[in-house]
Amino acid sequence: MTNLHGKTLFITGASRGIGLAIAMRAARDGANIAIAAKTADPNPKLDGTIYSAAAAIEQAGGKALPLVCDIRDEAQVIAAVDATVAKFGGIDICVNNASAISLTPTVATDMKRYDLMHAINGRGTFLVSKTCIPHLRKSANPHILMLSPPLDMKAKWFAPHVAYTIAKFNMSLCVLGMAAELAAERISVNALWPRTVIATAAVKNLLGGDKLVAMSRKPDILADAAYLLFTQPRHSLTGQFLIDDTFLHTVGSVTDFDQYRIDTALPLASDFFVPADSVPPPGVQVSNLPNA
Repeated sequence: MTNLHGKTLFITGASRGIGLAIAMRAARDGANIAIAAKTADPNPKLDGTIYSAAAAIEQAGGKALPLVCDIRDEAQVIAAVDATVAKFGGIDICVNNASAISLTPTVATDMKRYDLMHAINGRGTFLVSKTCIPHLRKSANPHILMLSPPLDMKAKWFAPHVAYTIAKFNMSLCVLGMAAELAAERISVNALWPRTVIATAAVKNLLGGDKLVAMSRKPDILADAAYLLFTQPRHSLTGQFLIDDTFLHTVGSVTDFDQYRIDTALPLASDFFVPADSVPPPGVQVSNLPNA
């Protein structure tokens, strides 16, 4: 498949950040995008709503369906998937982007936050994937994508924030299991993860402020990597834990990674969960953050 024209993507958390960037890249081909997210009303701390995202997608050339959807709620997920199929005729790609984060040690993690992370990251990913699978079976080139890390079982990833790591790795465990489960049906299931910190609202508001944002890459790098994955021949890649720049370099022959940087005068900051044996493309240098 050479492009995503007429294909339908169901993307969770697509009102801003990485989810919206993936939607916008697909929209340039004339894809249909279901925006499944909770943000219906403007938030002074967060840019974008499902409606502003829909407007941007349609301006870029795509067709959009804004859906208020809390992926913790099974009835809402079923209704959102049904609405997508009713409007666009099916689903070709399911993108599990929605995620909750709390980088707190065990004693400092309240159980309400623990439950939130597991309900969104693990259960929500499972539920959305489960609900989309019957429709993906009818697609000519079906994909499930988790924005989740490689399963690098090193204590350094767990010790600083056990609850978050377990919740995030739940998404990756879905990749490991579902890829094998759905192999006979030729539904591709993969994970995509950034080598560096990505400039999102969570990074600015929760992790490191403007300084860390300046040491980050734009969400466009993940959008381009996801697009490259979705346009591969059916089931040619599945069960893979892809790092964005390595995948773009080895499969997409991308050599200019400065185009994704926020500030080329500052070093790039490594994201969490990138395995030590993952070698960046030529010319890319990354500075490790604590625990990274």
